[in-house]
Amino acid sequence: MTLQSISAVARSPRFWPGFPVALSLTLFLVLLGWALWPGLFTHVDPLLADPTQTLQAPSARHWFGTDHLGRDLYSRCVHGAALSLQATGLAVLIALVVGSLLGGIAGWFGGVADRVLAVLVEVLMAIPALLLAMAIVTALGFGTLEIALAVGLSSVAIFARLARGEVLRWRSRVFVEAARVVGVGSWSNLCRHVLPHASGPLLALAALEFASAVLAVSALSFLGFGAPPPQPEWGLLIAEGRNYLVVAWWYTTLPGLVVAGLILATQQLARGLQRLQGEQP
Repeated sequence: MTLQSISAVARSPRFWPGFPVALSLTLFLVLLGWALWPGLFTHVDPLLADPTQTLQAPSARHWFGTDHLGRDLYSRCVHGAALSLQATGLAVLIALVVGSLLGGIAGWFGGVADRVLAVLVEVLMAIPALLLAMAIVTALGFGTLEIALAVGLSSVAIFARLARGEVLRWRSRVFVEAARVVGVGSWSNLCRHVLPHASGPLLALAALEFASAVLAVSALSFLGFGAPPPQPEWGLLIAEGRNYLVVAWWYTTLPGLVVAGLILATQQLARGLQRLQGEQP
C-alpha cells in the first residue's frame, strides 16, 4: 500500500467512525482481561510491600511506579479491576433488571401501577444519583457489594422510564394483539413478546450507564465506602495517592487515567450501539 493510498484511507469519512470504536473495544477488552485473568498481565503480588522501593517513578520494572509502601501500582491496578468491574457490572445488572420489570409492568398494565411508577420516577430523578447512592450505601453498610447495590438502585428510575416507553410503543403491535386474541396471558405476552423487542434500547442504555456506574463506584470507593485497605480498588488507589501528589504524581494520575479510559471507551461503545439501533428498521 502506497503512502497516497494510506493518506486517502485516513481521510475517508468511513475510517474515523470505526477507528474510535475499535480502539475503545480494544481498551475495554484489555481492562476486562485484567478483571478476569489478572495473572496473565502481571505476576507481582499487589499486596506485597517493599520498603526499599517506596514512591518509585514509572520504569521498566514498575510500569506505573510504586506507592508509599513500595507496592507495584500496575499490579494493584490490574487486580483492582476485578473489584471495580464486578461492582460496576452488578450495579448495571440490578438497574437493568429492576428498572425493566417496573417499567414493563407500568407500561403494560397502566392504571394504578403506571401512576405509582410515575411518582416514584419523579422522586428518584429529582435526587442526584451519587447523593442517592451515598444515602443507600450508608444505610446498607460499607463494602464492594453494598456499593453495587447502592449504585444499581440509584439508577433504576432511568431504566424504568425507558422500559415503560418501549412497552407502550410495542404493546399495540399486530403480533402482540394476535397473541392476546389466541389466549396468551398478560404476563406471558409481556415477557415473551414485548420485553424482548424492547431490549435493544435498554441494552444500549445499559452500555451508556456502565460508564456512569464506573464513575459512581470509583467515587464511592474514593470516599471510603468501598473495600477497606489494602484491597486495590481503583477509587481507593486514587484516594491513597492524593497525599503524595507533589512528590509522586503517578500515584493518583495513572489509576485515574485507567478509570477515565474505561469511561471514555464505554461511552464510545454505547454510542456505537445507539447508532446500530437507529439504523435498524
